Amino acid sequence: MRSFAVIGAGILGAAAARELTRRFPADHVTVFDKAEDAAAHQSGHNSGVVHAGLYYEPGGLKARLCRRGVDLLRDYAGAHSVPYQECGKLVVALRPEEEGRLRAIHERAVANGVPGAELIGPERIREIEPEAIGRLALHSPRTAIIDYPALTRALLADVRASGGTVRLGTEVTAIANGAEQCSVTTEEHGTQGFDAVIVCGGLQSDRLARMAGGAAYPRIVPFFGQYSKLAPEHRDILNGLVYPVPDPAYPFLGVHLTKRVDGEMLVGPNAFLSLGRENYSGRRIGVRDSLEVAASGSFWRFASRNSRAAAREFAAVVSRKRFLAQAADYVPALTGADSTPITRGIRAQAMDRAGRLVDDFVIEDIGRATLVRNAPSPGATSSLAIAEHLVDRLIAGHGLRSAAPSTS
Repeated sequence: MRSFAVIGAGILGAAAARELTRRFPADHVTVFDKAEDAAAHQSGHNSGVVHAGLYYEPGGLKARLCRRGVDLLRDYAGAHSVPYQECGKLVVALRPEEEGRLRAIHERAVANGVPGAELIGPERIREIEPEAIGRLALHSPRTAIIDYPALTRALLADVRASGGTVRLGTEVTAIANGAEQCSVTTEEHGTQGFDAVIVCGGLQSDRLARMAGGAAYPRIVPFFGQYSKLAPEHRDILNGLVYPVPDPAYPFLGVHLTKRVDGEMLVGPNAFLSLGRENYSGRRIGVRDSLEVAASGSFWRFASRNSRAAAREFAAVVSRKRFLAQAADYVPALTGADSTPITRGIRAQAMDRAGRLVDDFVIEDIGRATLVRNAPSPGATSSLAIAEHLVDRLIAGHGLRSAAPSTS
């Protein structure tokens, strides 16, 4: 009997472990995560959006796995009673200079096969979202929302039901590649050898990769995103999601309005450097993480190119009124609205040596280890498709034969 390990019990690790049990039902899969709970980091601190594939370069790994992932996610959620709702989304242009960028996004959406994606004018905007305004909008009727922590728990339940082992509260301290095996060391269980290891470490992905002998770059630079929950009287202000047109001067989507499956309406996130990879409260500064960023020439090269956008984001960090005002630009009824901050999310953003943010998914194979080095949004949306892709690589790279073929 062969043995496989997955490091990380977020949505990607859970999906990869479940895919391994599906392809190798006679073999054993062990999942390791230092957190006491599944989906404790990025998977449990996000808006819950299932992206349809609007923004991504046609033909790229992001675009292909996002579109495949949506179908897999929807079907899995339906079969396992995971909350999932196709609420739709508008990307709204307020100014003339945004219209060209929005038309380019529409062209990508069409090339990516996003169902129902269309450009609409002010009247149709009001029909779909009576409280929203705009000169032009891209409507994506199949964009959805989901409960990602519930999805992660369901995937890990499948792993356990298939005979796999899930070891939470178990930190990996070393990874070593040999000719025929990859060994994983933890304080609780010592060193164990596995036929292959998949590493889905999220915020710790670069450190885990270096343990396994991976490249120095890309490195993770953490950015926090603060969401606020709108007051109860604004819960039903929108039918779905409303986003601004992304600003090309900053590599994030901007403040938007997001409906959650529990009925709450969120506004956010901002995006700013986090003083710690797991500093969700904003008060527990990660000294090691912060010193690494401060000593990084690649980060300072990035910062020098993005100072104007960073100043704008910092203003929204220190003033919730300004933060909400960005959303009120395209939903005027939110002017002066009350909101309550919720636990922030932290994005594991990979950066290359030149200080460029890595946009596409990055996967590195080192010996018997397959390492997910970068899986930004739509990583959660694409999780089941990424899992297929990872196991396909593992099979091809090590000459393995599985009992169940890939469905991709």
